[in-house]
Order: sequence, then structure tokens, then C-alpha cells
Amino acid sequence: MKHNLPELTYNYKDLEPYIDEKTMEIHHSKHHQGYIKKYVNALEGLDELLNKDVENVLKNLDSVPEEKLESVINNGGGYYNHRLFWTILTPKKTKMSNQLKEAINRDFGSIETFKAMFSNKAKTQFGSGWAWLVVAKDKRLKVVSTPNQLTPFEFGEPILALDVWEHAYYLKYQNRRPDYVENFWNIVNWEQVSKYYQELN
Repeated sequence: MKHNLPELTYNYKDLEPYIDEKTMEIHHSKHHQGYIKKYVNALEGLDELLNKDVENVLKNLDSVPEEKLESVINNGGGYYNHRLFWTILTPKKTKMSNQLKEAINRDFGSIETFKAMFSNKAKTQFGSGWAWLVVAKDKRLKVVSTPNQLTPFEFGEPILALDVWEHAYYLKYQNRRPDYVENFWNIVNWEQVSKYYQELN
């Protein structure tokens, strides 16, 4: 299969003022493209792996040669994580489904409690990394974080992600990661997050 940079459903400037146009352009066309290129290069000659979707490879790392493992985890993670991240951003106002709302209330007590917990994970992730909302094997929702470009598959299937690498926010927010995290809630595509949740239930 071909490993191409996914097209966005919105323009780079559309997420302003919450994420600026320049950051989006660099983040998508340079950082994400870079992870994809390095992932493909790491698996050069290993057609069986290159013909699989990156998610499948990351969930079955036993099939990756040991000398390629670190590069596949780092660059494959950057490839997959960003691919999901772009889909849950939108300039439009969206609403979460009743099904997702009920699950969040069930597992966190309230939407506000969930948002506070997720925001805290994102703000306190040491160094670079990600905050996630995942559906665990028992179908419960969990908020987790991962360092660098590690995926959250050990915890569950991700349905919401926030990139807290400095390249995701530094041009606009400098060292004010908490401001970036709080503004993230203005551009979450709840319709897409709800769809991901529905597909897992």
C-alpha cells in the first residue's frame, strides 16, 4: 500500500485563532510528512510490512525486525498519531453523540470532570508526548498519556488525541502549553470522536 500524507478536510488557516496557519502548515507538511518518509525508509525492502497499514504494524511489533524496531515505533507512531489527530480537529461547531455523552458521564462523572482530567494529562505530560481518550478492552473510557510518539494501544483504542510536542504549539503559545490545551476544546470534532466511539461499541 502507499503511505501518503493524508489530506486535511480544512485549510491550514481554518483553525485560527486556536492553532495558527504557520504551525498547521509546518506540522502537517513537514513534521507529519517527515515521520511517514522515515517510516517507509526504515522498512525499505520489507514489502510484507510496507503493504500493511501502519496501525496494523504498530499493533504487531513482533513482526518487525529488531534492528528496525526503534525507528518503526518512533516514526510509525508519529505517522499514526498525527493521522488520527487531524481527523478530530475542525473549525466547525460540533456536538458529541448521546451515546458518547452517556459513556463519559458513566466513566468520569461529568463532561467537565472528563475535560479537566484530559487537560491535566496534556498539561503535565513531561516533555513531548500525547494525551488520549481511549476505549479499553472492557469498553470503559480512560484518559491516558504517552511520551514521545508512543501509541496508546496498550491501554485501548484511541478516539481523541492531543499532540503536546512543542512543534504543535510553540510558534503561537511559546511555553504556555496550558493555554494551547484549553483552546483545543474549541476545535474538537465531536462528531468524528463520536463516530470512532460508535465503531468500537
